[in-house]
Amino acid sequence: MDALRLSGYKNSEYTMEDLYNLPEGQRAELIDGEMYMMAAPGMLHQRISGYLYKKIADYIDAESGDCEPFMAPFAVFLNADDKIYLEPDISVICDPNKLTAEGCKGAPDWIIEIASSSSRSRDYGKKLFLYRSSGVKEYWVVDHERNLIMRYNFEKEIVEDYSFSDKVRAGIYEGLEIDFSKIRIS
Repeated sequence: MDALRLSGYKNSEYTMEDLYNLPEGQRAELIDGEMYMMAAPGMLHQRISGYLYKKIADYIDAESGDCEPFMAPFAVFLNADDKIYLEPDISVICDPNKLTAEGCKGAPDWIIEIASSSSRSRDYGKKLFLYRSSGVKEYWVVDHERNLIMRYNFEKEIVEDYSFSDKVRAGIYEGLEIDFSKIRIS
């Protein structure tokens, strides 16, 4: 979806104040002063998100890990300014000092975005750049329409692509492997 530009609304950059003044229940992300409205996720999006979250949370619990996974809507403030506010589909935060009552202040260790036709260009473009430059260690774009999972390990400078018939190993956890063939996508 294109950046929000409502008739009679601000023509300058948007800020967190504008985001907080949206109507009740309306979700949006703010990237470099542009506001992107977010539609409610569909059934398949929720099925994929729930499966991934469960696998990650179960692994962390079984390993008594220090990291904590969160599902959208969960606020991520990458910078100290008021021009970037994101709600990744899944965020894994390993530094408890980044967690506040509002969300995550700083870069999560691992982010997963589930791409859709309205978010695809941001997920593969603007968000990829933002996550890499802000210190996110690992970023996955899960794109069921393209039968594609892109795994970016920024620490090791590795980019790999997989399909929904593959098992994908997490970079921040050596023992965590997610079998995408187990997700019912039809």
